[in-house]
Amino acid sequence: MRFGLAFANTGPAVEPEGAVATARAAEQAGFESLWTVEHVVVPAGYASAYPYARSGRMAGGAEDFDIPAPLVWLSHVAAVTSSIRLATGVLILPQRNPVILAKQAATLDVLSGGRVVLGIGSGWLAEEFAALGVSFADRGDRTDDSIRALRALWTEDLASHDGPAASFERVYSRPRPVQRPIPIVVGGHSKRAARRAGELGDGFFPGTRPREVVADLIAHARRAAEEAGRATPVRSRSPSDLPRIRPGSRPGPRRASIESWLPCRAPSTLPHSTR
Repeated sequence: MRFGLAFANTGPAVEPEGAVATARAAEQAGFESLWTVEHVVVPAGYASAYPYARSGRMAGGAEDFDIPAPLVWLSHVAAVTSSIRLATGVLILPQRNPVILAKQAATLDVLSGGRVVLGIGSGWLAEEFAALGVSFADRGDRTDDSIRALRALWTEDLASHDGPAASFERVYSRPRPVQRPIPIVVGGHSKRAARRAGELGDGFFPGTRPREVVADLIAHARRAAEEAGRATPVRSRSPSDLPRIRPGSRPGPRRASIESWLPCRAPSTLPHSTR
């Protein structure tokens, strides 16, 4: 089991010195990864229900708080670290042009020496999509298509793709990332997200939920992987195996809380990190 630091780009880390101190301390302490959150804007008085709190509100009900852009923040701390993984957890994929995102993520992967993990989600804040002029209703289909477009741009010499999120034919996308492709970890709390992780993702981190709910989502992701022909025999640890699981925990998890996740693993797939 490896450990990642969640909400890395919040609190004191929104300032330059705090960001550097947080990243260096996490690396020195042995954390495997830094996970950054994102919202481009938070519309005042939003009615959409935040799915990870009983109140349905983010940040204890606050609406006015700093969230630095994840890829920019990660670029800042990449320059002062050498080994810790640089992850988005999550970047709201259907709000973005996947062709531009492919370039941004590949550039960061090159500059950091191959340390990027692209954690993605489809989003829940309908009012934010409206403010950006982006459709909310079809975000799931565009998320799936964007994953395919990103992989084409990162791995194909002359990339082509045709879908609802992006359409291009025989294009060069340079620089190419060190990792081909950059790992994509699918976040979410729904069975649609779990299926996306199994069919398309390199990993799955379910939103914080009761353990039995998360265990059901993990099982759903694994079934989707098997149905998509992505699962290898349980003795194998090859890259094509079932997506790695990254369950989340609230700040200050106790040992018993961490150990409670171990029965959820498949013989071939240990939980990769706790966010």
